[in-house]
Amino acid sequence: MKKRMVSLMLCACVALAAAGCGGSKNFKNPSRGEALIMATNAAFEPYEYHEGDEIVGIDVEIAQAIAEKLGLTLQVEDMEFDSIIAAVNSGKAHIGAAGMTVTEDRLKNVDFSDPYTTATQVIIVQEGSDITGADDLAGKKIGVQLGTTGDIYASDVEGAEVEQYNKGMDAVQALANGSIDAVVIDNEPAKQFVSKAEGLKILEEEFAVEEYAIAVAKGNAELLDDVNKALDAIIADGTVKGIIDKYITAE
Repeated sequence: MKKRMVSLMLCACVALAAAGCGGSKNFKNPSRGEALIMATNAAFEPYEYHEGDEIVGIDVEIAQAIAEKLGLTLQVEDMEFDSIIAAVNSGKAHIGAAGMTVTEDRLKNVDFSDPYTTATQVIIVQEGSDITGADDLAGKKIGVQLGTTGDIYASDVEGAEVEQYNKGMDAVQALANGSIDAVVIDNEPAKQFVSKAEGLKILEEEFAVEEYAIAVAKGNAELLDDVNKALDAIIADGTVKGIIDKYITAE
Protein backbone atom coordinates (compact mmCIF):
# COMPACT_ATOMS: atom_id res chain seq x y z
CA MET A 1 0.00 0.00 0.00
CA LYS A 2 2.79 2.44 0.92
CA LYS A 3 4.59 1.81 -2.38
CA ARG A 4 1.39 2.49 -4.32
CA MET A 5 0.76 5.72 -2.39
CA VAL A 6 4.30 6.94 -3.09
CA SER A 7 3.87 6.06 -6.76
CA LEU A 8 0.63 8.01 -6.96
CA MET A 9 2.20 11.02 -5.25
CA LEU A 10 5.12 11.01 -7.68
CA CYS A 11 2.75 10.85 -10.63
CA ALA A 12 0.79 13.77 -9.22
CA CYS A 13 3.95 15.84 -8.80
CA VAL A 14 5.03 15.11 -12.36
CA ALA A 15 1.60 16.08 -13.63
CA LEU A 16 1.68 19.34 -11.68
CA ALA A 17 5.13 20.18 -13.00
CA ALA A 18 4.06 19.47 -16.57
CA ALA A 19 1.04 21.73 -16.13
CA GLY A 20 3.16 24.56 -14.78
CA CYS A 21 1.42 24.38 -11.38
CA GLY A 22 2.67 24.07 -7.83
CA GLY A 23 4.94 27.11 -8.12
CA SER A 24 6.78 25.89 -11.23
CA LYS A 25 8.74 28.81 -12.65
CA ASN A 26 8.45 28.50 -16.41
CA PHE A 27 8.61 32.12 -17.54
CA LYS A 28 8.75 31.73 -21.31
CA ASN A 29 6.96 34.28 -23.47
CA PRO A 30 3.54 33.34 -24.77
CA SER A 31 3.66 32.41 -28.46
CA ARG A 32 2.24 34.74 -31.09
CA GLY A 33 -1.56 34.61 -31.03
CA GLU A 34 -1.74 33.30 -27.46
CA ALA A 35 -2.89 35.24 -24.41
CA LEU A 36 -0.76 37.68 -22.46
CA ILE A 37 -2.13 37.24 -18.93
CA MET A 38 -2.32 40.42 -16.87
CA ALA A 39 -2.81 40.33 -13.09
CA THR A 40 -4.56 43.39 -11.67
CA ASN A 41 -6.82 44.67 -8.92
CA ALA A 42 -9.90 46.10 -10.61
CA ALA A 43 -10.87 48.47 -7.80
CA PHE A 44 -8.56 51.33 -8.72
CA GLU A 45 -10.46 53.66 -11.04
CA PRO A 46 -9.42 55.06 -13.50
CA TYR A 47 -6.49 52.63 -13.87
CA GLU A 48 -8.53 49.43 -13.64
CA TYR A 49 -12.15 48.95 -12.64
CA HIS A 50 -15.32 47.06 -13.50
CA GLU A 51 -17.73 48.46 -16.05
CA GLY A 52 -20.53 45.94 -16.13
CA ASP A 53 -18.96 42.54 -16.76
CA GLU A 54 -15.84 44.08 -18.29
CA ILE A 55 -12.61 45.28 -16.66
CA VAL A 56 -11.54 48.58 -18.20
CA GLY A 57 -9.17 51.45 -17.46
CA ILE A 58 -5.80 52.99 -18.27
CA ASP A 59 -3.68 49.96 -17.38
CA VAL A 60 -5.99 47.60 -19.25
CA GLU A 61 -5.82 49.65 -22.44
CA ILE A 62 -2.04 50.06 -22.20
CA ALA A 63 -1.64 46.30 -21.67
CA GLN A 64 -3.98 45.68 -24.62
CA ALA A 65 -1.84 47.92 -26.84
CA ILE A 66 1.31 46.09 -25.70
CA ALA A 67 -0.31 42.72 -26.40
CA GLU A 68 -1.27 43.84 -29.90
CA LYS A 69 2.31 44.97 -30.59
CA LEU A 70 3.49 41.50 -29.53
CA GLY A 71 0.88 39.68 -31.63
CA LEU A 72 -0.97 38.46 -28.53
CA THR A 73 -4.45 38.68 -27.08
CA LEU A 74 -4.92 40.08 -23.58
CA GLN A 75 -6.43 38.14 -20.69
CA VAL A 76 -7.13 40.11 -17.49
CA GLU A 77 -7.19 38.36 -14.11
CA ASP A 78 -8.68 40.30 -11.19
CA MET A 79 -7.29 39.63 -7.70
CA GLU A 80 -6.34 41.35 -4.44
CA PHE A 81 -3.55 43.87 -4.93
CA ASP A 82 -1.14 42.13 -2.58
CA SER A 83 -1.51 38.88 -4.60
CA ILE A 84 -0.30 40.34 -7.90
CA ILE A 85 3.45 39.94 -7.42
CA ALA A 86 3.00 36.34 -6.25
CA ALA A 87 0.83 35.61 -9.32
CA VAL A 88 3.51 37.00 -11.65
CA ASN A 89 6.34 35.11 -10.01
CA SER A 90 4.42 31.83 -9.83
CA GLY A 91 3.67 31.93 -13.56
CA LYS A 92 -0.10 32.40 -13.09
CA ALA A 93 0.25 35.73 -14.91
CA HIS A 94 2.82 37.10 -17.35
CA ILE A 95 2.59 40.72 -16.20
CA GLY A 96 1.22 42.75 -13.32
CA ALA A 97 -0.34 46.14 -14.06
CA ALA A 98 -2.31 47.86 -11.34
CA GLY A 99 -1.07 51.39 -10.81
CA MET A 100 2.04 49.70 -9.45
CA THR A 101 4.90 51.86 -8.22
CA VAL A 102 8.52 50.80 -8.57
CA THR A 103 9.97 50.41 -5.06
CA GLU A 104 13.19 48.91 -3.74
CA ASP A 105 11.23 46.28 -1.84
CA ARG A 106 9.24 45.20 -4.91
CA LEU A 107 12.40 45.08 -7.01
CA LYS A 108 13.61 42.28 -4.74
CA ASN A 109 10.73 40.12 -6.02
CA VAL A 110 9.94 41.24 -9.58
CA ASP A 111 11.46 43.19 -12.44
CA PHE A 112 9.78 46.32 -13.79
CA SER A 113 9.34 47.79 -17.24
CA ASP A 114 10.19 51.36 -18.06
CA PRO A 115 7.71 53.72 -16.32
CA TYR A 116 4.68 54.79 -18.33
CA THR A 117 3.26 57.56 -16.11
CA THR A 118 3.92 59.61 -13.00
CA ALA A 119 1.45 59.63 -10.11
CA THR A 120 1.13 61.25 -6.70
CA GLN A 121 0.06 59.97 -3.30
CA VAL A 122 -2.43 62.28 -1.57
CA ILE A 123 -4.21 62.56 1.74
CA ILE A 124 -8.01 62.37 2.04
CA VAL A 125 -9.64 63.80 5.17
CA GLN A 126 -13.07 64.81 6.37
CA GLU A 127 -14.07 68.41 5.69
CA GLY A 128 -13.24 70.43 8.79
CA SER A 129 -10.42 68.08 9.81
CA ASP A 130 -7.47 69.55 11.71
CA ILE A 131 -5.17 67.64 9.34
CA THR A 132 -3.86 70.11 6.77
CA GLY A 133 -0.72 68.32 5.57
CA ALA A 134 1.58 65.37 5.98
CA ASP A 135 3.10 66.72 9.22
CA ASP A 136 -0.31 66.53 10.89
CA LEU A 137 -0.58 62.77 10.34
CA ALA A 138 1.71 62.00 13.28
CA GLY A 139 -0.20 60.03 15.89
CA LYS A 140 -3.31 59.75 13.70
CA LYS A 141 -5.20 56.70 12.49
CA ILE A 142 -4.48 56.35 8.74
CA GLY A 143 -6.35 54.10 6.32
CA VAL A 144 -4.55 52.49 3.36
CA GLN A 145 -5.05 49.78 0.76
CA LEU A 146 -3.06 46.72 1.77
CA GLY A 147 0.24 46.30 -0.06
CA THR A 148 0.20 49.67 -1.82
CA THR A 149 2.81 52.39 -1.58
CA GLY A 150 0.32 54.36 0.52
CA ASP A 151 0.59 51.47 2.98
CA ILE A 152 4.39 51.70 2.89
CA TYR A 153 4.52 55.49 3.30
CA ALA A 154 1.92 55.60 6.08
CA SER A 155 3.92 53.04 8.06
CA ASP A 156 6.77 55.57 8.21
CA VAL A 157 4.62 58.29 9.82
CA GLU A 158 5.71 58.75 13.42
CA GLY A 159 3.21 57.45 15.95
CA ALA A 160 0.55 56.73 13.32
CA GLU A 161 -1.80 53.77 13.61
CA VAL A 162 -2.17 52.26 10.13
CA GLU A 163 -5.42 50.48 9.25
CA GLN A 164 -5.10 48.22 6.19
CA TYR A 165 -8.03 47.49 3.87
CA ASN A 166 -8.26 45.15 0.87
CA LYS A 167 -9.80 47.92 -1.25
CA GLY A 168 -9.15 51.65 -1.32
CA MET A 169 -12.89 52.36 -1.23
CA ASP A 170 -13.17 50.44 2.03
CA ALA A 171 -10.61 52.80 3.58
CA VAL A 172 -12.50 55.83 2.26
CA GLN A 173 -15.78 54.53 3.67
CA ALA A 174 -14.11 54.03 7.06
CA LEU A 175 -12.96 57.67 6.90
CA ALA A 176 -16.48 58.84 6.02
CA ASN A 177 -17.81 56.86 9.00
CA GLY A 178 -15.27 58.46 11.33
CA SER A 179 -13.43 55.22 12.09
CA ILE A 180 -10.10 56.66 10.91
CA ASP A 181 -8.62 60.15 10.57
CA ALA A 182 -7.21 60.10 7.02
CA VAL A 183 -6.55 57.97 3.95
CA VAL A 184 -3.30 57.94 1.97
CA ILE A 185 -3.83 56.78 -1.61
CA ASP A 186 -3.05 57.58 -5.26
CA ASN A 187 -4.44 60.86 -6.55
CA GLU A 188 -6.62 59.70 -9.45
CA PRO A 189 -8.46 56.96 -7.53
CA ALA A 190 -8.75 59.46 -4.66
CA LYS A 191 -10.70 61.81 -6.94
CA GLN A 192 -13.07 59.00 -7.90
CA PHE A 193 -13.61 57.93 -4.29
CA VAL A 194 -14.20 61.46 -2.99
CA SER A 195 -16.68 62.19 -5.78
CA LYS A 196 -18.80 59.30 -4.49
CA ALA A 197 -18.63 60.17 -0.78
CA GLU A 198 -20.01 63.26 0.95
CA GLY A 199 -18.04 65.33 3.41
CA LEU A 200 -14.53 64.37 2.25
CA LYS A 201 -11.76 66.34 0.57
CA ILE A 202 -8.26 65.82 -0.85
CA LEU A 203 -5.53 67.98 0.66
CA GLU A 204 -3.59 70.15 -1.79
CA GLU A 205 -0.21 69.05 -0.47
CA GLU A 206 1.24 66.04 -2.30
CA PHE A 207 2.28 63.25 0.04
CA ALA A 208 4.68 61.58 -2.43
CA VAL A 209 5.48 61.46 -6.16
CA GLU A 210 6.09 58.10 -7.86
CA GLU A 211 6.24 56.29 -11.20
CA TYR A 212 4.02 53.44 -12.40
CA ALA A 213 5.47 50.49 -14.34
CA ILE A 214 4.61 46.91 -15.36
CA ALA A 215 5.85 43.98 -13.29
CA VAL A 216 7.27 40.79 -14.83
CA ALA A 217 8.75 37.74 -13.16
CA LYS A 218 12.19 38.19 -11.67
CA GLY A 219 14.84 37.22 -14.22
CA ASN A 220 12.50 36.97 -17.22
CA ALA A 221 14.70 39.20 -19.39
CA GLU A 222 13.11 38.05 -22.65
CA LEU A 223 9.59 39.09 -21.69
CA LEU A 224 10.82 42.29 -20.03
CA ASP A 225 12.65 43.27 -23.22
CA ASP A 226 9.57 42.57 -25.36
CA VAL A 227 7.31 44.55 -23.04
CA ASN A 228 9.72 47.49 -22.97
CA LYS A 229 10.05 47.56 -26.76
CA ALA A 230 6.27 47.53 -27.18
CA LEU A 231 5.80 50.09 -24.41
CA ASP A 232 8.44 52.42 -25.88
CA ALA A 233 6.70 52.21 -29.25
CA ILE A 234 3.24 53.10 -27.90
CA ILE A 235 4.70 55.93 -25.82
CA ALA A 236 6.52 57.31 -28.87
CA ASP A 237 3.47 57.19 -31.15
CA GLY A 238 1.22 58.89 -28.60
CA THR A 239 -0.94 55.87 -27.78
CA VAL A 240 -0.20 55.97 -24.05
CA LYS A 241 -0.86 59.70 -23.79
CA GLY A 242 -4.12 59.24 -25.66
CA ILE A 243 -5.22 56.48 -23.28
CA ILE A 244 -4.35 58.52 -20.19
CA ASP A 245 -6.04 61.64 -21.56
CA LYS A 246 -9.18 59.58 -22.25
CA TYR A 247 -9.57 58.76 -18.56
CA ILE A 248 -7.94 61.73 -16.83
CA THR A 249 -9.07 65.28 -17.55
CA ALA A 250 -6.39 67.90 -16.99
CA GLU A 251 -7.32 70.36 -14.28
